[in-house]
Order: sequence, then structure tokens, then C-alpha cells
Amino acid sequence: MTAALSGMSASRPIVLVGAGNMGGAMLAGWLKSGIPGSSVIVVDPAPSEKMAALIAECGATHVTKLASGTKAGVLFLALKPQVMEAVLPTVKDAVGADTVVVSVAAGKTLAFFEAQLGEAAMVRAMPNTPAMIGRGVTGAFGNAGVSAAQRGLVHSLLQVSGPVEWVASEADIDAVTAVSGSGPAYVFYLVECMAEAGRKLGLPADLAMRLARETVSGAGELLHQSSDEASRLRQNVTSPGGTTAAALSVLMAENGMQPLFDEAIAAARKRAEELAG
Repeated sequence: MTAALSGMSASRPIVLVGAGNMGGAMLAGWLKSGIPGSSVIVVDPAPSEKMAALIAECGATHVTKLASGTKAGVLFLALKPQVMEAVLPTVKDAVGADTVVVSVAAGKTLAFFEAQLGEAAMVRAMPNTPAMIGRGVTGAFGNAGVSAAQRGLVHSLLQVSGPVEWVASEADIDAVTAVSGSGPAYVFYLVECMAEAGRKLGLPADLAMRLARETVSGAGELLHQSSDEASRLRQNVTSPGGTTAAALSVLMAENGMQPLFDEAIAAARKRAEELAG
């Protein structure tokens, strides 16, 4: 356990509001990092059977409503954006003078949380779904109330699901959302496209899908383990005049993949800005 996490206790708990996929992934990661379950309070009206079993096994406290007088060391909001406004008033009293509030909800700004919870140290974080297997990446931004110690604590809590990148402005969170928050869907769609192209070349659909899945996941693992830039890894696969070069001449054409991704990611960022109001 890191020094930043060692201060968590039953008297200064992590209050995890929302025990869905992301909340469950975070809790599992915290437990693996050495945080005792007794220092976590989970607030959720109806956790899944799997989540309920994890809560019971680790000794965390599960409540549907926080007890009066509870003050959180960290108030961790793992809720869908559309339910935030209804839930936040029920946990407002848990925000004390030294509480840091962390939200992983897309589109909800620090100003929104300040209006709902009052002035406090607050962090907006944007993880992605590979966090559920400890291979995510998270972008984060904290307001001026976040101390160096609180930032270190939040960093430690978030990095149980993968690397954490702190951005320079809150507006950058929308770009993070567009690139990495939504990014796994782009990769999954790439697999679909590759498999469909293989099917059109005559491969059985199930074989084409297996080939595409294993190729993308294997390439991702190579990228993860290698210190080489992505461009270098691409060049390593590309023989002059070969099959890869032929395909890349299409993908890297003036109207190829880069302008399409530019447009797609810009559209995602625009939508994130719209959701933020």
C-alpha cells in the first residue's frame, strides 16, 4: 500500500457511491492494493450479487443511505451522469473540511458538483472500460482546493486500474473523453471491420472474427510491453512493396484513416462539451 493510501480508515473512509461495473472495479483494485475493506462504505440501493458478495467478503460496509454524521476522507462518485442530480443531495453531508470528491462521470463539470455539494476539493476523472481488468487509463483534473496530499491520494486510488494522466485544464477532460474514454469502442469497431473485410474475402465469419480479435489484442499487448513508439512498431511490420505496405497505402492516404479519426474524435469532444452544458 502506498503512503497516500495508508491514511484511509473507518473514521476517515472512502465513501463509494455507486457499485456498478466501474465502482466494482475500483473497489476490487483498492482491496488488492491493500486498503482494508473496513475503511470503505459502499452506497448503492441494489448492488449485483457479485458486488454484494465482494462487499461482504472484504468487510466493507454497505448502506442504501449514509448514516447521519458520516464524513468521508474521499467521496468517490461512480454514478451515471443522469442520476447525479438526484443522488448528490443524499451524500452532501458527507463532505467535510478535508474531504476530496472524485467523480468518474462524463459530462458533469466541477461547477456542477460545487453547486450541488458546496465548495470542496474536487477531482474530475475519466477512466475507460479496460479499468475493469486493471488495464485502463485515466485522465484527471483537480480544482484549486485539491492539496498536494489529496492529489497524491486520488492518484493512488485511480492508478489501481491503470496509469493516471493529469491534464492542465478542465476543458482537456473533454478531449480525454474523446480519445481514451470512448476509445475502446473505436478499437472494438476496428475488430468488427477487420473481421467483416475478411468475411468478404471468403473466410468463414467466425474464423475472420477470431483472427481479428487475436490480432488486435496481441498488437495491443506488444504496444503495452514495448518501449518503441507506435510508428516504429508499424514500420517494423511493413516491408517495402509488401502486403502491409499495400494496405497502409489505403489507410494512410489523404482521405484515409487520419482525417476520419480527426472527425470522429472531434465529434466525441463536441458531444462531451454539450453534455457538460
